[in-house]
Amino acid sequence: MGDTIEVRVRYAETDNMGYVYYAKYLEYFEIGRTEYIRKRGKGYKEIEEEGFLLPVLEVWAKYKKPAQYDDLLRIETEVTSIGKASMKFHYFIRNGEDKILAEGMTKHAFIDREGKIVPFPEEIRQKLLIP
Repeated sequence: MGDTIEVRVRYAETDNMGYVYYAKYLEYFEIGRTEYIRKRGKGYKEIEEEGFLLPVLEVWAKYKKPAQYDDLLRIETEVTSIGKASMKFHYFIRNGEDKILAEGMTKHAFIDREGKIVPFPEEIRQKLLIP
């Protein structure tokens, strides 16, 4: 798999049933993606300062088992494809017992500040492909 980061479930992330609210998993995906990119030497902030953005075009999630308050979760993130001007990330959310609680995918375009789709600069493409 790709990179892993740990997060602890906060009380505010849970619903009336005591489980992590389903939409919070999208935030966990974002945490994993942000750290994946940062670890490769060029964070989102730097990419944006260079005039590029990575909006989400598509998202998919499958929930297998609920996480609860104070659980320590591992977010595993990897790039599964990089096209000319788009890329896909795949995520696994695991608990302390290494059980998969959720998995998902996000697809992103690479655009300039005017919203025009542009090809990935080769430097960024290479950094994102480094395991």
